[in-house]
Amino acid sequence: MITLTNPAGLWALLGIPAVLAIHFLQRQAVIVPISTLFLLEKTQRESASGRRIDRLMNSVPLWMQLLGVLLLTWLLAEPRYQKARSTQRVAIVLDSSASMAVVKEGLADKLVSTLPDLQGAASAMELTLLESVPGKPRLYAGASPEEFAAAVEAWQPRSGLSDPSQALRLARSLVAREGVVVYVTDTPLEQPPFDARILSLGEPVDNVGFTGVTISEKEGQPVFQALVRNYSAKRSSRTWQLEMPGGAKTEPRSFEIDGGAFVTLQAAFPDKAERVRLMLSPDKFTLDDSLPMIVPRPKTLSLFAATGGAYDALAKKLLRSLDATVETNDAATADLTLLSYDPLDPVQAAGNALVFVRDDTRGGAYLKGGIVATAHPLIDGLNWQSLLVRETIQLQRRSSDEVLLWQGTRPLIFLRETEAGPETPAARQLCFNFDLRLSNAATQPAFIVMLHRFAEQLRTAKVAPAARMLETNQPVSFAADASAGTTAIRVESLDLDGKIVESRSLPATARINLEAPADAGFLKVSQDGTPLLDASVHFADTREADFAACAPADTTGEGSAAAVERHTDEDHWWRAWFLLLLVALLVSWHFTREREAQPAPAPRPLDANAR
Repeated sequence: MITLTNPAGLWALLGIPAVLAIHFLQRQAVIVPISTLFLLEKTQRESASGRRIDRLMNSVPLWMQLLGVLLLTWLLAEPRYQKARSTQRVAIVLDSSASMAVVKEGLADKLVSTLPDLQGAASAMELTLLESVPGKPRLYAGASPEEFAAAVEAWQPRSGLSDPSQALRLARSLVAREGVVVYVTDTPLEQPPFDARILSLGEPVDNVGFTGVTISEKEGQPVFQALVRNYSAKRSSRTWQLEMPGGAKTEPRSFEIDGGAFVTLQAAFPDKAERVRLMLSPDKFTLDDSLPMIVPRPKTLSLFAATGGAYDALAKKLLRSLDATVETNDAATADLTLLSYDPLDPVQAAGNALVFVRDDTRGGAYLKGGIVATAHPLIDGLNWQSLLVRETIQLQRRSSDEVLLWQGTRPLIFLRETEAGPETPAARQLCFNFDLRLSNAATQPAFIVMLHRFAEQLRTAKVAPAARMLETNQPVSFAADASAGTTAIRVESLDLDGKIVESRSLPATARINLEAPADAGFLKVSQDGTPLLDASVHFADTREADFAACAPADTTGEGSAAAVERHTDEDHWWRAWFLLLLVALLVSWHFTREREAQPAPAPRPLDANAR
């Protein structure tokens, strides 16, 4: 295989018609007057309208000049010969952001059409196909364009906005310095790292879609409020409708939305419907045109108050402010117990508890010293500097207790965690080493927020069913039974009718961490037939739904000259061609000069008897 390094050198072939045109111009004949017509017998009677090419005279200078033009063209084009067993390594990184779903149609054909240019002068090519999301496995590795195209077709872009630097670094390490790295995206980078080339197929797209939803209860009936955004600058008309299990749909309702504006769609959640889907009339970006919904149901938290007076009032405040919290009279089954500790009548909490000191002596002077908080999720970001606490008796602190708040040398708040025993479960107890009645803690926002955080941590750790509305790819964490003999966790993706679309199993652990599916739909997690989580999954990434920054770009042709030099050898005969060019020019010059030096033929003498 021959590669022309300088294709512009082929313009030298224009010298061929130039040489022919010059040789069409013949020397003008010498006119000799005579007094007889005997010479006319020697002439050939031919038509004057014949082809003009007949005037081209075959000569050595003509062929030498044509040969010189061909040799000069060959030298100027700088031909190179393909090396045997040369391989071009190409790594293609696909932008896995959800916005690429718009340009995915036809992407495989576009990439396959660019492969010959990426291969260049090499005799073979090794392809590697990667996603821009770190940690994802390779989509393809091999040399077959057909298998490469199939891998691109099977790829589904569903991720959020991510930095491709790590994937481009991996791609560069796979192909080394001499290889080619191409980043396929819809939003071009100004300066891609690791010498990557850009192939952007994006363009601005008008898009209207859902950005979020809330469900609240009004007059005993759940009501949804779905927020719709118009990402373009134009006013748009859309319709929406509800789809229920079994295929039933409500009548489409139309609405107008200005460019860049938001519109809230509100309606009652259908009675006795476990799952519904809110649909917008589709546009080019369809991922945010569908909104699966279920009615959220948090885990129920039972509260037992084993105190009196001010602590009863605190228990009532917690019941009012915490969602899905009920009061119980059974301390053994309570999820959270409020307990006042009196050293004269000590009562220890067996389970999760909020423990306060009870000092009926009315305490002493206010404590002095600076208030210092330690780094802990229960207390981070809270301001305790206005807390006032009187001197009271203290709780007995264990060496394993973690102090959260100090005033001087006195621990004000500490966290106690106990391990599970043969008959007692593991417990978390938040201990307040002061009498709540002899402080202003009940009026401090930090105090209320910390109680809420502690209650939500207990709710999260409780093994109980819950219903949530999730976003695609959202991390999910919930508790499960990890005791011996329990079955594995079953994770199922469902459609609107509750049919299983995909199913997998996870080992049973106390804490289950997983990601919501990448596609909108419904999710069910259960253990041994007991539901742990029912969820709807919807797309709500506003960054991926905005196509204002998308634009086309193509830099795949950069760096081709260096690749040609790596995979080809130069023409080692160029010196011989150059010498042959000089010889052709000298021969042409010699015969041209010799012809010009020949004298003109003398005229024939006249015949005296001619007439």
